[in-house]
Amino acid sequence: MGASGWDYVTGYDGDVEAAFAALQARVFQEEYGDDARYGSLEDLYEDEEFMGTEGTHTILDIDRIVATDTPPTRSEIADIGTLRPLALSRVVHHFGTDRPSVERYEELVAAAHEAESQEHERSLLGECQMRWTGCYVVLYSGDTPTHLGIFGFSGD
Repeated sequence: MGASGWDYVTGYDGDVEAAFAALQARVFQEEYGDDARYGSLEDLYEDEEFMGTEGTHTILDIDRIVATDTPPTRSEIADIGTLRPLALSRVVHHFGTDRPSVERYEELVAAAHEAESQEHERSLLGECQMRWTGCYVVLYSGDTPTHLGIFGFSGD
């Protein structure tokens, strides 16, 4: 099926895990809410053959958050299925501030989608270079953190 990039903006109240869980619940409902195969996210995860070979090509392919902002490595199997914060230096590099807005995040994501392959690699979305992983950025309204921008890749 190939690799698929995905990106989301979701509400944030200071708890990354809660925002992640709420996003996954929303995406599960959108993707599988009327699907008789999976009654819950847990049912989806129990389908190890599907999740291990094809996956959903969505945030549902990520099963845990890690605190480190060190990029994942292909040689470290524990990095598969992780969501991590984008390093502050990379946030400042892309946004020009350590308090990026939702609007600026959406602009950078749109630009990355429109970019040629080489430019895409240098874009915000290019920060996630390992499949089956993702990154998040805390987004602000003024000085108040209000949302998370989440992006990554699934598939082979």
